[in-house]
Amino acid sequence: MISRFLFTTGLLVCFAITGVAQDEAKASATNEVDQGVQAFRQARYEDAIAHFKQAVAFDPDLVVAKMYLAATYLQEFQPGVDTPENVVLATSALEQYSEILRSNPSDVESLKGLAYLKLQLNNFDEAKAAYAKAIALNPNDPELLYAAAVADWSNANAGIDAEKAKLDAETEYSLIVSEECPDVRTRFLPDIDRAIAMLNKAISLRKDYIDAMTYMDALYRLRAELECGSKKNFKANIKQSNEWADRAAAARKKQVEAATKDSQEQPPDKPQM
Repeated sequence: MISRFLFTTGLLVCFAITGVAQDEAKASATNEVDQGVQAFRQARYEDAIAHFKQAVAFDPDLVVAKMYLAATYLQEFQPGVDTPENVVLATSALEQYSEILRSNPSDVESLKGLAYLKLQLNNFDEAKAAYAKAIALNPNDPELLYAAAVADWSNANAGIDAEKAKLDAETEYSLIVSEECPDVRTRFLPDIDRAIAMLNKAISLRKDYIDAMTYMDALYRLRAELECGSKKNFKANIKQSNEWADRAAAARKKQVEAATKDSQEQPPDKPQM
């Protein structure tokens, strides 16, 4: 009995000490996150990264620290810049997003971050898959629909450009009159049509969505390239492309006029005494 009592008492003491240590670690992690946020707001991104990494070290389960760490890497990442340092930043952010998704596969923000970086690294299939998962969780987010459409367009555009580069592109009809056109159409038309459907939905959710309209222009122009053997259908797609370009221009003009009107209606600053 005495030995069991001593053993139980020893366990209680150990648990108490462990609990205090855990509380201290969590408090330290929270403090590091706060300092990291301040550094991020002041554009001291290296300092922010150090604080967020330390927060994760103190509390590996602190999701907000991992999210901030990924966001800071993403802030430092430069799209379109192919340098080892830039790839490291993207990879570091991807590691954080992937770790969050391992414990919570339904974290939409992590899916969006992962998809965006995969797209920037030209990993089109992985980007499309991540965007599809995010849309399944949040189907009425116009910006998410737009981003997924851009991923589909990027994949189709890169593939079609690669095929056209193999041809003697003497006319705009070079691809549609080629023997390779049916295969190229089979491979990339689903991406284009899916992107058009997503952008239509995005525009229905956000009127005057100029960026989405601009990509509708680009998508119909790309779709024209897949109208194998039909110059008539090619021209019909170009016509739709031009109509979307006009809609985007009209929406942009309306936006500028509204901004100008708002600035004119603002009361003048009071003179300083």
